[in-house]
Amino acid sequence: MSRIVARFATCAVLALGWAGIAQAQDKDPIRIGVLSDFSGYTAPLAGDGSVAAVQLAVDDFGGEVAGHKIEIIHGDHQNKADIGAALARQWFDVEGVNVIVDVPNSAVALAVQELARNANKVVLHSAAGTPALTGKSCSPNGIHWARDTYAIAASLGNAVVAAGGKSWYFITADYAFGHSAEAEVGKVVVANGGTVVGSIRHPQGTTDFASYLLQAQSSGAEVVAFANAGTDFSNATKQAQEFGLAQGGQKVVGLTPYLTDINALGLDAAQGILLTDVFYWDQNDSTRAWAKRFFEKRNAMPTSVQADAYEAVTHFLKGIEAGADPKDGAAVVAKMKSLPVSDVLLPSASIREDGRLVRDMYLYQVKSPAESTGPWDYYKLVGTVAGDKVVRPLSTSECPLVGK
Repeated sequence: MSRIVARFATCAVLALGWAGIAQAQDKDPIRIGVLSDFSGYTAPLAGDGSVAAVQLAVDDFGGEVAGHKIEIIHGDHQNKADIGAALARQWFDVEGVNVIVDVPNSAVALAVQELARNANKVVLHSAAGTPALTGKSCSPNGIHWARDTYAIAASLGNAVVAAGGKSWYFITADYAFGHSAEAEVGKVVVANGGTVVGSIRHPQGTTDFASYLLQAQSSGAEVVAFANAGTDFSNATKQAQEFGLAQGGQKVVGLTPYLTDINALGLDAAQGILLTDVFYWDQNDSTRAWAKRFFEKRNAMPTSVQADAYEAVTHFLKGIEAGADPKDGAAVVAKMKSLPVSDVLLPSASIREDGRLVRDMYLYQVKSPAESTGPWDYYKLVGTVAGDKVVRPLSTSECPLVGK
């Protein structure tokens, strides 16, 4: 009788073991959707490089988390809100995507944030710059990882005005990010005793900035600010040099230049540009080691957008690892907010209740050709701005999640 019981117990244990293995094998994969610009003006600073950065994050987890295999898909939103929303809806409703990351277009980002809320999925904004993502349009399902236009104004705007740039003229991209950047920086200029003498807007993908630059020249402004990004910024800066704005005493400022923009311009054209950012590959030993891994995949150094994609996905996977149900997007985001943010690129940061990542920003100046020691050696550090100085105070927040 005891042998029968022992055999039964052994069979039961084996059955439970096989059931456990089968259950682990039956877990749905974690699907990450990189929704980006692969063909337009922001493709160099995001796009395929963001996919590579997300892959590095997945590699660091060994391709799985909490028994779930991790899969990556990607799609091109073409900088159109309707196309981006359609892709996101397909991914959420049909293809089982748990989280969307990147989204380098503010209009697309706002549309995807609302879809993620309705589907109870997660969206990690590692590229879009509109502060509305953590303001009126904040969501329990979204985290804003990228620097926003408020942060740019609070860091770069203050620095340029303090250096004597009191009168400003804006050449602004005619979409949500450009409008927001101009408005936020303009507020800082005026608050510090400066003036905005004028502005003009251009469509995205502009190649000829002659008429815009002529108006900026004739304005007599001490500072001509480009509230645009990607190839728009590169084209505008090159042509500003040809028009001799700097030689005429006007200071050219880019509100959001990225490393790839400086690389495209070359140091002869870009030298002296003052900028703020949250990441530079040559910051320290850890960033250099990670950038080397990235370079092996892309033959280029990473932008801050691509580094942000890595950081955001790493923290998302830590939330799953810590026990959050990947099928409950709001629960995953809540877990992410509760965990301290720390990785090889970002040693210390936190996520506020409105979904805003709080971390330091850095003020850089682009080196001259003589100062650069080799390829991709473009920035010199001018100063650091504490994270709590570059985020909108919660006391003035319009986010309905604040205080709840």
